Amino acid sequence: MKATDTADFINSLNAGVFSQQVGKALSDVAAGVVEFGKQGQVTLTFKLKQIAQSQQVAVTHTLDFVQPTKRGKKREDTTLDTPLYVTAEGLQLFLTNPTAQLFNEKDAPVHART
Repeated sequence: MKATDTADFINSLNAGVFSQQVGKALSDVAAGVVEFGKQGQVTLTFKLKQIAQSQQVAVTHTLDFVQPTKRGKKREDTTLDTPLYVTAEGLQLFLTNPTAQLFNEKDAPVHART
């Protein structure tokens, strides 16, 4: 099995929303760190559990961050699940390529006249 493409994995979680949430959290925490001179933290947690007896896993992904503020800190966390397939290419959202050609020319139900 190949190593999972990390960027593709993160972008697959919660239909890409998780990736946007991580980006926003990183930006907000970094801004708070620079503005107030205090330490911040962003934590990602992934828990995997097999779905029934299939080749799928439910990935429970948690984003937890602490953003420094003037008089303290702001903390937020979010947790959701995304089902992914375990393939030879690593963890993937789809078992096969959904944009691949469904039929090739020789399998076409109607052949062109010559």
